[in-house]
Amino acid sequence: LSFNQPKFSTTPTWNFNGITVANQSIVGRIPRAIFVDTNNTIYVANQEQDTIIVWHEESINPTKIIYGNFTHSSSLFVTSNGDIYIDDGMEHDRVQKWIAETNIFVTVMNVSSQCDGLFVDVNDALYCSMSSRHQIVRRLLNDSVMTSNRVAAGTNTRGAASNELNRPVGIFVDINLDLYVADCGNDRVQLFQPEELNGITVAGSTSLNPTITLRCPSGIVLNAEKYLFIADIGNDRIVGSDLNGFRCLVGCDGMGSHSNQMSYPFSLSFDRSGNMF
Repeated sequence: LSFNQPKFSTTPTWNFNGITVANQSIVGRIPRAIFVDTNNTIYVANQEQDTIIVWHEESINPTKIIYGNFTHSSSLFVTSNGDIYIDDGMEHDRVQKWIAETNIFVTVMNVSSQCDGLFVDVNDALYCSMSSRHQIVRRLLNDSVMTSNRVAAGTNTRGAASNELNRPVGIFVDINLDLYVADCGNDRVQLFQPEELNGITVAGSTSLNPTITLRCPSGIVLNAEKYLFIADIGNDRIVGSDLNGFRCLVGCDGMGSHSNQMSYPFSLSFDRSGNMF
């Protein structure tokens, strides 16, 4: 895997006060896409300058800035070989890949809107979460036909039924090919099992065993034990699950700019030690 799925104690806790790694002058005013790989390299898309900012482990200042012909990127994903997949759907209706070996960009997927979430699974299938289309699409990257997108979830129509989505944002695909979707407009997280178009609500007030109410969940990560960690953007917090269900982890004191507060946290990623970015 190219991303970190740490294993935690029974009820882990995080420091309530966050440390600022980069400010607006580096990542722009609305940084939405962040990825931390297993080498603890941090990747962030700067939407305003249309760049990818890279920090290697222990680096205080960016170690690389990647420029390309992409605009207003909402998501990115990095594979084990260092290739970067980046959303370029808002204006160019595509997903691009920056090839680490050659430092060039190539188009790897054609889409009909921006991708608010990107993910590459263990079978080299690329997923794009299209919030404006209320749908998740995917294509096998080794398929030579560029028009080979298949529907992974959603009906292209806004709705709250088990086979429908409403402005889906973050996505996560585990090694069993289970697809988890942050279904923002329905205030829930949906699980779609392989080849199933009907989802199961696993977080939110309509889940089978509700322990938390969400307000537009936008980012989602699973740890090594398949517990969910969610950027609950409408409540300006990060929530996580354990044996006892869900609880607030950070940003539990309301919206703000103090070190213990957040404002619209869009996505999250773990490093090797389980620190949360």
